[in-house]
Amino acid sequence: MPGAIHGVSASPGIVAGTAHLLRWEVPEVPSRVIEDAEIDAEIQRLRAAVDAAVERLRGVKTRAEENAGAAEAAIFDVQIAILQDAELRGRVESLVKQNLAAEKAFDLVMLEWREHFGRSANPMMRERVGDLVDVHIRLLSLLLNLPDHDPVGLEPGANAILVTHDLTPSLTIQLDRRAIAGIATDAGTRTSHVAILARSLGLPAVVGLIDATARIQSGDRVILDGTNGTLVPRPTTAVLAQFADRARREAAVQKELDALSGAEAVMSDGPRVTLRANVDLPDEAERAVERGAEGVGLMRTEFLVVGRAAMPSEEEQVEAYSDVVKAFKGQPVVIRTYDVGGDKLPIGGFPHEPNPFLGWRAIRMCLDEPELFKVQLRALLRAAVHGDLRIMLPLVVSVDEVRQARFLLQEAATELAKQGIAHRADVPLGVMIETPAAAMSADSFVGEVAFFSIGTNDLVQYTLAVDRGNASLVTRYTPLHPAVLRLIARTVDVAKQSGLEVSVCGEMASQPLMAYVLLGLGVRTLSVAAGGIPVLKRLVRGVSAAGAAAAAQAALAAGTPRDAEQVLRLSLARELGDELLDGLLGLA
Repeated sequence: MPGAIHGVSASPGIVAGTAHLLRWEVPEVPSRVIEDAEIDAEIQRLRAAVDAAVERLRGVKTRAEENAGAAEAAIFDVQIAILQDAELRGRVESLVKQNLAAEKAFDLVMLEWREHFGRSANPMMRERVGDLVDVHIRLLSLLLNLPDHDPVGLEPGANAILVTHDLTPSLTIQLDRRAIAGIATDAGTRTSHVAILARSLGLPAVVGLIDATARIQSGDRVILDGTNGTLVPRPTTAVLAQFADRARREAAVQKELDALSGAEAVMSDGPRVTLRANVDLPDEAERAVERGAEGVGLMRTEFLVVGRAAMPSEEEQVEAYSDVVKAFKGQPVVIRTYDVGGDKLPIGGFPHEPNPFLGWRAIRMCLDEPELFKVQLRALLRAAVHGDLRIMLPLVVSVDEVRQARFLLQEAATELAKQGIAHRADVPLGVMIETPAAAMSADSFVGEVAFFSIGTNDLVQYTLAVDRGNASLVTRYTPLHPAVLRLIARTVDVAKQSGLEVSVCGEMASQPLMAYVLLGLGVRTLSVAAGGIPVLKRLVRGVSAAGAAAAAQAALAAGTPRDAEQVLRLSLARELGDELLDGLLGLA
């Protein structure tokens, strides 16, 4: 379509709304010298801007408490404290007294502080760099009189399409679902943080737009097509009508799919498939239940630590985990232990590393910080009294890591027993298979774990040496690569031979062509964002295990991802028909 900006479909749906351009980056600050007679007035201007920023942050905190809870909103107390720091203000005012304009004086001091904190040997100081950047942006925006310096001003019903370069954790927790109708970002891929967040919230989203922030102005009328991955600025009346018609058709198909929420996911020749939900926040559990999820295949726990000023307490964690377990009334709830680092904001003393994806993260961090890890394990054991809670370890590459984690889990249970605190000591322990090492040595975990869960997002990334968050590499991030399919096939074979449950909780499970090959490889438990469950259920009910198995074998033998895709598409079209297949692909 002429004028459309093309990106990557991150979350399906079509919405027309008003663009809200958010430029969350440190602006360029021109050098400006002031006269001696202007110094007192310039200091007053600086103090007024600081007061305004503090007041704004208090409003941000209040909104964040409403959206994400008091614990998550505590990050803004840190930012308020930075702005009110006497040493910071004194150093800035000292430069103003040397005839520097307030904005340049503040800019220079903040750059110095950010470098100092970033190089500190103290990890707690290093983790404050993100807060310093946020404060840097916020106060300069006020001093330079720049518009739209955060999304807090959006009121419920604004029907805003948020257009920004990327979403940081501190921005994410400010978002009000009653005001934001869709998300468009320059950066990101289908498996990036913002894409996963949008699907969890049920918001249409397009990522990887590269330069949308340069081509869109706040107040522009736009159409966000999350299904096809496009953003259409300033559409004509005819284009609006065209997209409205498509939105109505998709809504009608979605209504039919939603009617399947109570139906079983049974393949046409008999095998039953279990469909579970991926949950990012506890309040998503009820929505997942309504969509027909048979439990949770992946509950991420990073929401408890991302952007926080301090690690969550045991009691806070017990409450969060228990809420989800109770919502599913005895159905399995698989909770992943902290997978922090790499693509998520460091917290709790993580080092800043040149290559964090291969660094100190996930199970590595947890085992190196046993007291921190045991707080989470204790909370999980306590929440398990409310239902079928299962614990999953991320980024495991060696059985030694499983044994160390199990030892800490037993210690946590012993501590709870001594204190007379209700808990379950028999919680099943499983591992995520998300590296070639784990897949190739899957047999070594047999006898040590109760289940496997294949995390395809990272498995693809590590197998193909492609950063899944890099928008410029999106065409090289190919889950249907023969190497990826063979690693999945090996993992499934080991699980079957050993009698272990094996599921897939990565993004492959949410896309019809890829879910079809997973079924063909023998996977019978899939976990996706709640909104994707109806699509997956219709897919399962329309295909046969025999047809999927034949297609999977052909895909395994294909020489390229494109050949594998073609094989799967032809087979799936024969089973479902072209019209239904196109409809499901559009809603995935």
